[in-house]
Amino acid sequence: MKPHPWWKGRRGEWYVALQAALFALVVFGPRGAAPAWPAGLAAGAGFAGLALIAAGAAISVAAVFHLGRNLTPLPHPKDDATLIESGLYGWVRHPIYCGLILAAFGWALFVQGALTLLWALVLLVFFDIKSRREEAWLLARFPAYADYRRRVRKLIPFIY
Repeated sequence: MKPHPWWKGRRGEWYVALQAALFALVVFGPRGAAPAWPAGLAAGAGFAGLALIAAGAAISVAAVFHLGRNLTPLPHPKDDATLIESGLYGWVRHPIYCGLILAAFGWALFVQGALTLLWALVLLVFFDIKSRREEAWLLARFPAYADYRRRVRKLIPFIY
């Protein structure tokens, strides 16, 4: 077996640090010096952004409560974890990530930042990569995860 790199941590600690940095980039990073959006588009983007932020926050918070004692910031499941397949987890395998992605894109629309849209896209790609590692650990822990993975979308219900 190949030795595990010290900088990644045994339970995926580096994913949490990188995730925090990406969130900071989405919220506080440069937004880009693009021309102002037309008034009608700007108003619609602001409204859509607020709606996505609210929906994303609601999804993430509900998923956190549904996980209960299984919740951990690390991608590695807790030693006493159980597999959750109901509620939001019956719609999407990673509803917390889904909600955070929606909120990030919502923020980008709200602030109308071209670069902020790019940072939100980078966050989406990051969550896809992080969830691959997490799912490898979940598959090793829970044999039923293979069937769950075939039935339920990963990050965006009905789409991906």
